[in-house]
Amino acid sequence: MGVCILLGSKSDLEKAKKAFEIFQEFKVDFEVHIASAHRTPERVEEIVKNSKHEIFLVLAGLSAALPGAVASLTTKPVIGVPLSGKVPFDSLLSMVQMPKGVPVAVVGVDNVVNGALLCIQILSLKDDELQKKLKEYREKIKKNVLRDDEEVQKYVQSG
Repeated sequence: MGVCILLGSKSDLEKAKKAFEIFQEFKVDFEVHIASAHRTPERVEEIVKNSKHEIFLVLAGLSAALPGAVASLTTKPVIGVPLSGKVPFDSLLSMVQMPKGVPVAVVGVDNVVNGALLCIQILSLKDDELQKKLKEYREKIKKNVLRDDEEVQKYVQSG
């Protein structure tokens, strides 16, 4: 069980690292490839057809055609992460406006963490251990918010 991550270019690697960290934290197997819907369509098809993983997490900017290209080649879930650039919302609009019948789930611009967590949520439908880890993760982030609130309350009361 795992996730195949596709990046539209090497420049997406820095943002993708957040997904790697999440998958490592949850001990979810993943593979990473760079491929372009426009420049290497044969490579995209090869990766999609040969991936042993259940879900595709696809990061792309600009025209963001890559998630749609991946979705056209598989019936497995495809989660798109639109990446910001000089025109920050072009990739978002490209991903959310997929033609009927070829869906791509889309998270917020640059929100690689939510993309990775959505992959884990899907995988956890058939994995009780992942379900448990997700609940623990949610509890951890809940505690972080409560701690932050406590710190703000102390600051306000001391001022």
